[in-house]
Amino acid sequence: LRDGSEVVGRVLRTRSQVKPVFVSVGHRMSLDNAVAQVLALTPRYRLPETTRTADRLCRDALAAARTTPPPERR
Repeated sequence: LRDGSEVVGRVLRTRSQVKPVFVSVGHRMSLDNAVAQVLALTPRYRLPETTRTADRLCRDALAAARTTPPPERR
């Protein structure tokens, strides 16, 4: 991925015949290191385990909030 002439990320396939993921640099992390980390964290699925876990926890919290009645106001 480029912004003008600057490389700002990489389009990476973590599995064959699946949509790619978009990887960019992070705080104190090079693009090559970020790509290596993504590949290390995708042993079974297209998305890194950290992203999958965060998504599941968020969905669980939203579902719990929908089923919990709001607190009574005084």
